Amino acid sequence: MDPKLVIPHREPFLYVTDVTEIINMESAKGVLRLTGEEWFFKGHFPNRPTMPGVLMVEALAQLGAFVVLSEEKYKGKLPLFGGIDKARFRQQVLPGDTLDLEVNLGKMGSKGGTGMGVARVNGKIACQTQMLFILVNG
Repeated sequence: MDPKLVIPHREPFLYVTDVTEIINMESAKGVLRLTGEEWFFKGHFPNRPTMPGVLMVEALAQLGAFVVLSEEKYKGKLPLFGGIDKARFRQQVLPGDTLDLEVNLGKMGSKGGTGMGVARVNGKIACQTQMLFILVNG
């Protein structure tokens, strides 16, 4: 599924290439295919291009936003970060890698919710985190 059909993010700040699975208000899987032409590789780092960890967390958050905004009652809302907890970065993500994303939502209310995300490359965990988000009018 094309993430642009649901979330408001656009290039160069769209970090989900495709949503491959969604279970309503529970979880989703998606991918970010990195070509090596992404803007951040030029400066992070010039001699050893590496995807910044915070952008891996952003990719997970965007997939979580896809889950939330797919629900009719949250149409017109915008999920924003309220917090990031226990973020861990386990391996580098390099040009040409495919980042497999998985998000599971936790508690959900009218003003926000929680989620957990894991990003993998070739089955190995690159990033995992817990997220808190708030919902504002879009």
